[in-house]
Amino acid sequence: MREIKIHAIYRHFKGKYYLVEDVAFDSETLKKKVVYRQLYGNHELFVRDLDMFLSEVDFEKYPNADQKYRFMEVEDFHE
Repeated sequence: MREIKIHAIYRHFKGKYYLVEDVAFDSETLKKKVVYRQLYGNHELFVRDLDMFLSEVDFEKYPNADQKYRFMEVEDFHE
């Protein structure tokens, strides 16, 4: 199973970059959520289920995707 890194930068398979701020728990279900910030535009904050954040790209739906996972950590991000 893949693990998430707090304060790491991830590339979404559609090309945008995000900073993982933290992992939180849904107060109703206790399901883990990733709290992440877009590194473009207004730098808005988002949450997504941890399982979905770490999931593989659906290549039937997105056959031209160029990475295996929905979000992949990057080492050398430059705005």
